[in-house]
Amino acid sequence: MAMHYIENYSKTGPERGRSIVFVGTVGAGKTHLCMAIAGELMNRNVGVEYLSYREAITDLKQNVTSSVNYKKAINKFMMAPVLLIDDLFKGKITTSDINIFFEIINHRYLHKKPIIVSSEHSMNRLVELDGSIGSRIVEMCRGYIIHFDDDTLNHRLNS
Repeated sequence: MAMHYIENYSKTGPERGRSIVFVGTVGAGKTHLCMAIAGELMNRNVGVEYLSYREAITDLKQNVTSSVNYKKAINKFMMAPVLLIDDLFKGKITTSDINIFFEIINHRYLHKKPIIVSSEHSMNRLVELDGSIGSRIVEMCRGYIIHFDDDTLNHRLNS
């Protein structure tokens, strides 16, 4: 699916199908696949911004008291040609986290800007956590939703 996504990326135009999500089992290689896709896109001169969920949410919440700093911090994620979101909703999730990520995902959804996402949550769980974010990711990634749901896929435990 990752190779198919890369092969068809430039052929799809600004349609919503230019996004991809890997969800499920810890250690299955989701981040590795996301990084490989990002690397290949960058080799093709497509700009990719990396967003580590835990790191980014902490940084964004620290900047929320200054509207100038907050806008600057969040704009790089909203405006990037492609945004790679690694470990979406990893750890404890607050209402503030949901609100901030809705801003990012909704902007990208409305402007048809692609995302590459990894998450340990299933798609159903992402929708449960926040229907607005989850349903937008489903629509943006339609045709490129890859589930890893077999615990034997954790290469760290099964080497």
